[in-house]
Amino acid sequence: MSKLLIDVGSTYVKVCQKSGISQYFRDFKKDIYDDLITKCGDIFSQYKKEDIFICSSANGGLSTLIIGLTNSFSLKFAKNIAFNSGINIIDTILYSKIEESKSPGELVDVVIIVGGIDGIGNVFDEKLLRYLEKVQYSNIVYVGTAQDASFLKEHLPNLTVLSNIITHKLHVNGNELKEYLTNLYQADIVGKEDIKHLYEITANQIYSTPYIVNRSLPFIDANFDVVNPFIVVDIGGATTDIHYSRDLVRDNIVSESGYDRLVFKKLGVFKSRETLIYAAKNNEFVYELLAYLNVTENILEEESEKALRILMQLSIFLVLYKVSRLNPLYVTLQLELLKTIVLTGGITKVLNYEEVEVIISFFYKKVMNVHALPNIVMDYDYAIWTLGMENTQKEEK
Repeated sequence: MSKLLIDVGSTYVKVCQKSGISQYFRDFKKDIYDDLITKCGDIFSQYKKEDIFICSSANGGLSTLIIGLTNSFSLKFAKNIAFNSGINIIDTILYSKIEESKSPGELVDVVIIVGGIDGIGNVFDEKLLRYLEKVQYSNIVYVGTAQDASFLKEHLPNLTVLSNIITHKLHVNGNELKEYLTNLYQADIVGKEDIKHLYEITANQIYSTPYIVNRSLPFIDANFDVVNPFIVVDIGGATTDIHYSRDLVRDNIVSESGYDRLVFKKLGVFKSRETLIYAAKNNEFVYELLAYLNVTENILEEESEKALRILMQLSIFLVLYKVSRLNPLYVTLQLELLKTIVLTGGITKVLNYEEVEVIISFFYKKVMNVHALPNIVMDYDYAIWTLGMENTQKEEK
């Protein structure tokens, strides 16, 4: 390999060259650039900037609020596109109930307004404008009926108007919105001061790691014993990402891609540790799971290696729960059809195969009431992302 591939995570930095993959624990007292130069400066000096490629998940993702007309079409379509663009949904609002809906208490990275098919007008009115006055947001995008675009643009000067995501056949036309959201995610990464400095190392675009990992999925069987349908669970310090085969989804959403992804901003084990613990304490199965693991809830308040291992195990359980039929808020996967679960990311440096297997077994037998378990594959070298980086380079040539 004449290229150098680098993945900057929230806790680990992975460097891939011909001799293999090396991993370095981040020094949080240092700027990412300074930390990289200290640890890997001698490696970088061996490559031209044009031959160094970087992806990063250190920003932790973006948040969105979606306002739509119906749960079955507009909100469903927009949620799917947002999740698969690496965006975290903090709330969805049904337009008929907007006057009684509370505005988010936090700054929203992007508001998505969606609903209606082209040819129908006067769908949105002053109720929307009054609600948005109470919302703090950085970006706002409209992907609904074309007939209401001029009205909204007149009153929302910062509004970005894209093509309606709902076709006249009630299929999803989400390429423009997906590109817009992906670019926002990308801009957020490169806009971070720490990440900006990395352009002193590379002459190439810096990508988001969830995007790169998803690009790896069509080629994953070249390195791993994977049987379709499968999921890849990437658990790190800031986020937990799940990448899945589209044939695990049963809905009326038409997609060109065979694979999609979800990014859970609040299920990391370092930067978002407190929100992971909060999610665990509010899950109906977790206390039984802790007893199954022979620990008490007090472990969640500890700062120890054992506590970290338990948090890692809980993150596996919670992400499976969130995409199961028990939790319709997210995309629901037919996990009973799953043949393979691939674990990657920082989790593979903490947990062994048996510690993962016990969680998968508990989830399937207790939650899913299914006794046939999917095959478990551990990406101990965190090599999956390199497949996506290599393929992205080939396509750009």
